[in-house]
Amino acid sequence: MNTIEYDAIIIGFGKGGKTLAGKLAQEGKKVAVVEQDPGMYGGTCINVGCIPSKSLILSAAGAKDAASQEEKNAYFQQAIAEKRRLTAMLRKKNFDKLAENKNVTIYDGKARFVGDHLVEVNKSTDSGSIRLQGEQLFINTGSTAFIPPIDGIHETKGVYTSKEMMDLEKLPEHLMILGGGYIGLEFASMFAAFGSQVTVIQNSGVFLPKEDEDIAGEIKKILEDQGIRFLFNAKTTKIRDGARGPVLSIESQGDPSRSETQPKIQPEDRREFQLEGDALLVATGRIPNTKDLACEAAGIELTARGAIKVDEKLRTTADGVWAMGDVTGGLQHTYISLDDFRIVWAQLSGQNGRSAADRENVPYSVFLKTPYSHIGINEREAREAGYNIRVLKLPVAAVPKAQVLRKPEGVMKVILEVETDRILGAMLLCEESYEMINLIGLAMELGSPYTVLRDRIYTHPTMTEAFNDLFAL
Repeated sequence: MNTIEYDAIIIGFGKGGKTLAGKLAQEGKKVAVVEQDPGMYGGTCINVGCIPSKSLILSAAGAKDAASQEEKNAYFQQAIAEKRRLTAMLRKKNFDKLAENKNVTIYDGKARFVGDHLVEVNKSTDSGSIRLQGEQLFINTGSTAFIPPIDGIHETKGVYTSKEMMDLEKLPEHLMILGGGYIGLEFASMFAAFGSQVTVIQNSGVFLPKEDEDIAGEIKKILEDQGIRFLFNAKTTKIRDGARGPVLSIESQGDPSRSETQPKIQPEDRREFQLEGDALLVATGRIPNTKDLACEAAGIELTARGAIKVDEKLRTTADGVWAMGDVTGGLQHTYISLDDFRIVWAQLSGQNGRSAADRENVPYSVFLKTPYSHIGINEREAREAGYNIRVLKLPVAAVPKAQVLRKPEGVMKVILEVETDRILGAMLLCEESYEMINLIGLAMELGSPYTVLRDRIYTHPTMTEAFNDLFAL
């Protein structure tokens, strides 16, 4: 078998990998990029993650006038068609940007390590395979949906991950969602907006345990006002085919955190019941995509969770091999993968200054009917850490722009350190929170006191001008 030599081999066409490939090629390096799925050029975000989901969420906002199921389904199909157009366009742009570079060769196929800096690619275009030798290697294979070991989950029709849910041909009348985390909630809010009946099934009895109780309660109320039903302490034990779709066998035990819209069950009581719907979304988390890489052949160690083990510079346990993005087991955001590129490039270009340890106060947003954005630590975490804090809260209904937008639901909450006036964290449950959180993040990064945001002159009417009132409380 012939072996082709490259200066760099990048496994995975994700955000960090594609950006690094372009940069290396610009420097005159000979680069190979291997991607096992042509539908994933550009990575998860562009194809099956944040971009298509936000397209559908935007489309769902206009679905309120659809009355019958036929009208809802027709509108949903239009939204899916627009999503496909958007992702195809972005995917092509990403592919063309590298394919047109004379220093980059793209291989469609599945890569696995067969030795030190040696990769074998089983090509998807034919039955052949090829070997690539690289002076430097970069793993950017992302993550994949975790499928829990539930009897019947693989055999039952109508069971989907988030990837397949965004490519359905028909709107489910009743969508069941296994998992009450952020991915599950985002899809719950989206499909409720399209007109589906939605039931979220959660093993535990605590809703959004990583959030403060008051914030979690506000989020839950907004979702319930959308018509979303929650089942807590509900363990799915079996899944089978039913007349209309999946049928879930559920064991449930009562808990005070159960939604008030659900029957109250005493903690000592157990009940078994079945739940049937048109579709089931499995939203139980994601795991690093390392299963078929054969990392041990190259001396690349994995963590106990199957992620590639890296240090603060994203170096693996093999010399000259780095890993970026979800495959390292860290935060699963496309902007983290982009920052991973910066960390790696700093080393390759001789700067060597940036590391993962420099990443503090990374924001995240959940695009619910009322978007939720968070940065830093919450009130519970601040108190547990021993900080002397002030907690400021402002109802969104007090913000003029929220009234203009006819979206007065939600609350803004910030945590301040008394001695330094530093912002320790912020939780914004409001329209446009995904833009506002970045300004707070900048103030935190610069170590500015909260008074900078309190006294800032903002344009009017905007959601951001709420900081004048929020930080003056």
